[in-house]
Amino acid sequence: MSEQENTNLVQLVYENFKSGDIKTLLTLLSDDIEWQLPEIENVPFAGKRRGHEQMGQFFESLVDTQEVQHFDPREFIAQGDKVVALGHYAWLVKSTGREFGGDFAHVLTVHNGKVVRFHEYMDTAAAAAAHRRDKYDEAGA
Repeated sequence: MSEQENTNLVQLVYENFKSGDIKTLLTLLSDDIEWQLPEIENVPFAGKRRGHEQMGQFFESLVDTQEVQHFDPREFIAQGDKVVALGHYAWLVKSTGREFGGDFAHVLTVHNGKVVRFHEYMDTAAAAAAHRRDKYDEAGA
């Protein structure tokens, strides 16, 4: 596929994510997709995932724990089989009521018309702080 076709595929992944059509999004990922977020303390969907089953669990956990405030991929840079998406997002953590956000960089690798790898770079400290439950929170007071 050309760099433009790879970019179009990645943009379609984001469109399906933003519309909540995870079933269609999964069809754009290879069966053995490698999906990696940084390891982040207290964030249940952080870390590595592989395959459609684990991706379904990832998206389910994401929806269960966070609510998107805005998600805006702004720029796409393609070279060879890689597409880098640069953008900004903000999330509300349901269990704590805290918001976090910031700029992100996603590096996606495309092969045979499917996304085969995804790697996210983000502000992990902000995510960890927003997900951290204080002792006060745990006491239920």
